[in-house]
Amino acid sequence: MKILVFDTCLDKMYIALAQDDKILSSKVVKNQDNKYHSAFLISTIKEILKENNLTPQDLDVIGTNVGPGSFTGIRACTTVARMMAQQLNIQAYGVSSLEILSKINQTSKPTVVALDARKNSAYLYLDNEIKGAVQIEEIKKLIEGKDYYLVTDDKMQKELGGISYQQGEYSLGEILAELIYSKAKSNSGSWRELKPLYIQPPGVHTATK
Repeated sequence: MKILVFDTCLDKMYIALAQDDKILSSKVVKNQDNKYHSAFLISTIKEILKENNLTPQDLDVIGTNVGPGSFTGIRACTTVARMMAQQLNIQAYGVSSLEILSKINQTSKPTVVALDARKNSAYLYLDNEIKGAVQIEEIKKLIEGKDYYLVTDDKMQKELGGISYQQGEYSLGEILAELIYSKAKSNSGSWRELKPLYIQPPGVHTATK
């Protein structure tokens, strides 16, 4: 099966194209000038398909990160994934950014992922489960004295330590493709079931005149 996956939820955009469990192409796009990387999602999809002599109609599966992360990014990739899967009548699957980042761990240690959720809290992934937005002090108590492999972002690294994914070069698009392939082998995914994962609602902004 031909699988296209993309992620605009994190600090960079990740896109990968795979044939079953074999990666055909993988791209990383950063913010450019004043444009957030998700603005380049459609053009990069077209580019990666063209480079592999494929059209959207050749695809069998669409996969995306559903969050948590940038609200703009979550909306962008889930909307595009839903629209493509619906129009092409193909399977669609979503994976959380927390599960994707947990796969950075190549050791035998149990994984903890903690990403900034503001308000002195972090989105927590522990014991292979999403625990929600948890207060930083509570997370410190949970991991204290335990030998976890801790994945964070730059802000949470200052609070909790661990390895910040933002400081390394990780093939997150390829990890996402592997996770989506695993899902596609075991069950059927519909675009109707693909929904953004907003662990905390977006902040309310008061309009100014």
